[in-house]
Amino acid sequence: MSERLAPRAVAIGGSMAGLAAALLLRRIGWRVTVHERSGEALASRGAGILTHPELLAALDAGGVGSAGIGVPIAGRIVFDLDGGVAGVHDMPQLATSWDALYRRMRGGLPDDAYRSGQALVRVETRADGAAAVFADGARAEGDLIVGCDGVRSTVRAQLAPEARARYAGYVAWRGMIPERAAGAATRARLANRLSFCLPPGEQFLCYPVAGEDGRMAPGDRRLNWVWYRPAATARAFDALFTDAAGTRHDVSMPPDRVPAEAAAAMRKAARALLPQFYRELVELTGRPFLQAIYDLDSPEIAFGRAVLAGDAAFVARPHTGFGVTKAVSDAAALADSLAAADGDIDAGIAAWRAKRLPFGHAMVARGRRLGRLLDMGRDAPETDPFGKTRRAAESVMAETGISDAMRSAGAGGRANENGGGNGEARR
Repeated sequence: MSERLAPRAVAIGGSMAGLAAALLLRRIGWRVTVHERSGEALASRGAGILTHPELLAALDAGGVGSAGIGVPIAGRIVFDLDGGVAGVHDMPQLATSWDALYRRMRGGLPDDAYRSGQALVRVETRADGAAAVFADGARAEGDLIVGCDGVRSTVRAQLAPEARARYAGYVAWRGMIPERAAGAATRARLANRLSFCLPPGEQFLCYPVAGEDGRMAPGDRRLNWVWYRPAATARAFDALFTDAAGTRHDVSMPPDRVPAEAAAAMRKAARALLPQFYRELVELTGRPFLQAIYDLDSPEIAFGRAVLAGDAAFVARPHTGFGVTKAVSDAAALADSLAAADGDIDAGIAAWRAKRLPFGHAMVARGRRLGRLLDMGRDAPETDPFGKTRRAAESVMAETGISDAMRSAGAGGRANENGGGNGEARR
């Protein structure tokens, strides 16, 4: 396919979905430019990510490779509130970080294909193409617009204004510390596993990821932790998400804007509710950040020559561990469908929609079911599909962060409710 005749895509949003769309569409011969509203580098954003076979396959297909992207996780463990072992579960998996994955993907895209500081104003569609109009006066024409601009998507707000994010009633406190900063006993307790603790109505989890410089040797890595806590009332939400300057944040709160009173209350709760080794992680995190948990279930993702992908289309609760994988696999499926359509762009979009629309609905529903585990306490209701014949600890270990590909491959081993796995015994 000659450069002159190559179709062109305009990706709105320069995070994971936008980068994946660019990398994968370029591999099938498309010209792609990525337009990011922020004028700042995104790579400084830190969070842990569980990987899945779909994500690793897309990285390889996009030409950036999956080798060395994550820290091997041997399995899962749930700790009681006193630090004893409530259960173990075999589950090989790789854990990576947002910054490491972003650098890998961004490094595979030429600089002239990535445009920073371009805030979208509107999308214009026509039968044979579309255009993006930006606040700086720039205009990008293409055969396809791929809206990858996240939960607050401008593309979605224009094309599907009825699709709105729904607050789930709880938040996630997040932190990441150098593994070496933790004591030897804590490192040994948490090493190479995805671990959980389940205070009533809450959930704490932790796993290791690569260090800031990409090193993965024990001690050189980072420990990533997440603590889901209720904040169901408007008053509780406002207290958490209104910064010292009086600005109310809706989705997330950067570490330097988190109210000191809210962080202090969280640390006080950690001292009352969490085992000592988790308390240590919280205390060592100088500047935690805060995320509100939302669902977003779009009724439609294709609008002629404009489509929605990643969090612009669907947001499943992070218990699925599938947000980044879904964003990247949306792009992989789009590239596959367009390639199979052999030049018929509209047919390719239709084929992609037929696959990804029901998949997105299913992921949102799965996230909501997993979210209900926070309310189960120690025993799961028999009526819940995740709780039948299982205690909540087993359900959390067996279902959190699992993809269908992992399940069909038999990656999940049998959970052991009585402890004893990995050389540990219940106190």
